[in-house]
Amino acid sequence: MGRIVIPMEIRRSLGIVEKDALEMFVEEDQIILRKYQSSQACAITGDISDRNISLANGKIIVSPEGTELLIKKLQQYLLK
Repeated sequence: MGRIVIPMEIRRSLGIVEKDALEMFVEEDQIILRKYQSSQACAITGDISDRNISLANGKIIVSPEGTELLIKKLQQYLLK
């Protein structure tokens, strides 16, 4: 098994913490490494859960907590 060490300063600046999943792929002559973003992650909180719901024909995924935050913000916006 091979290993790659990502310097701490780069991990901090990208918000990568221990146990975060990373994805690696090749694009032309470059190797690209980035923090894995699940297609089932909440657009607001980043949570991945079986309780997340899909809105707008799958374009937006929100967790129960994200839904509450979104509702509060929308209510504030509409009451202005």
